[in-house]
This record gives sequence, C-alpha cells and structure tokens, in this order.
Amino acid sequence: MFISDIHLGLQSKEIEKKKELSLVRFLNFASQEAKELYILGDLFDYWFEYKRVYQKGYFRTLTALEDLVNSGTKVHYLIGNHDFSHRDFFGTEIGLKLYEFPIEVVLNGKKFFLAHGDGMVKNDLGYLILKKILRNKSVQRLYSMLHPDLGIALASRTSKSSRDYTTKKNYGEIDGLFEFAKDKIKQGFDYVVLGHSHRRALEHFDDGVYINLGSWLSKPCYGIFKDNQFNLVDWENYNG
Repeated sequence: MFISDIHLGLQSKEIEKKKELSLVRFLNFASQEAKELYILGDLFDYWFEYKRVYQKGYFRTLTALEDLVNSGTKVHYLIGNHDFSHRDFFGTEIGLKLYEFPIEVVLNGKKFFLAHGDGMVKNDLGYLILKKILRNKSVQRLYSMLHPDLGIALASRTSKSSRDYTTKKNYGEIDGLFEFAKDKIKQGFDYVVLGHSHRRALEHFDDGVYINLGSWLSKPCYGIFKDNQFNLVDWENYNG
C-alpha cells in the first residue's frame, strides 16, 4: 500500500483530529491487509526533530505506526519537502525505515521508482536551491540550537510559505511530474509513484504507469499494488 501528503498539523484542531483518527483507522486496516506500506512524504505539514524532543499532538499516529510495524508490516517512509528534518526517532523508537532520497524497488517482479516528487519539475530552480539549503545537515544542527517552541513555530511558518509557493507557482500546462515519470519509464521502470502535487493521477505511458497519490486534504486515498495491478482507492469508501 502507498499513501502521501497527509499534512498532519496543517488545518484547524477540529479538522486535524478527524483527519488523524481517519489515518489511524487506515493504519489499523493496513496492518491486516498490507505486507508493506510506503509513505511517500509530507506525512506531517512540518516536522523538526530535536535530539530529546519531538512534537506533541501526534501520539495517536506514532502509536498506530508502531502497532503497524509490530503487526509484521514493513513500513517505508520517504521524507517530503515538509517533513524532512528527521533524526533517528522513527527508526529506533518506532521501527520504520526512513529514506532521504528516492528509492528503486522490485515488487512482484515489477520495477518501481518511488519518491515524494519535490524538485523533479525542470523549471523549479528556486525550490532546488532552497531544498539544498534547508536539508543541509550543518544548517539543521545550527537550527536545533533554538528552543523547541521557537524552532517548531518557525518551521511551521516556513512550511506554510513553502506550500503557498508550490500552490501559486505556474508550472505551465504540462504536468512536470508526468514528464519526469515518462523519462523513468523509458529507463525501464514499470511504475513511477509520486506525491507532492496533490493532483491524483494514474496514467499509462508506453509499457509503464505513472501514479500520483494526491493528498488527504480533500479526498483521502491510498494506492494498492496487488496481483500485479496498481489501483487508487478512496479511503472514505472503507471509512464508514
């Protein structure tokens, strides 16, 4: 199974509680149905992990993730452009496998390219520069010297600015992520699965398929690869 762009912490407390409870139900569902779960970034709208401090408010999600791992489901977490400031908490305390970069995997004999999708549109030099700065480990170490209350508040503000930039930027009529996926399919990948754009898609090209997982901000969904077929499923259909 595959999910992306939940953006926990973005909306009002009332909406966030409802969204988190829905996510927890999905994770419990996945523990019964999935051998592996891939989270393709932006699980949180912002995340900055200190050495001895992590953000309050997500204990239901963190516990559900640990329960999912303990059930035997392998959980892979590819960080996105909003939740990239991780240390070792998710790996050592919960048991997830964390990735800072895109990964290539073979599932049931099919070759997958998996990534969040940020920085993969050709005409986005400004973001690529910003990404290089924000993900610099030295910059993150200096930032961690701020008091957590201040550091997390600034991270939240930066996250909102980043989202506003992405929302307002005109990338042209061509879907840059689909164009990126086409190149990967030409390189021999059977499936290219991304998030980031919040635009759900399942497009066939040559002998491959491009999937965008959309977001959980309006219509939550998950991807499922079963019997060598990939489908996007509306989670609300299973959410009562």
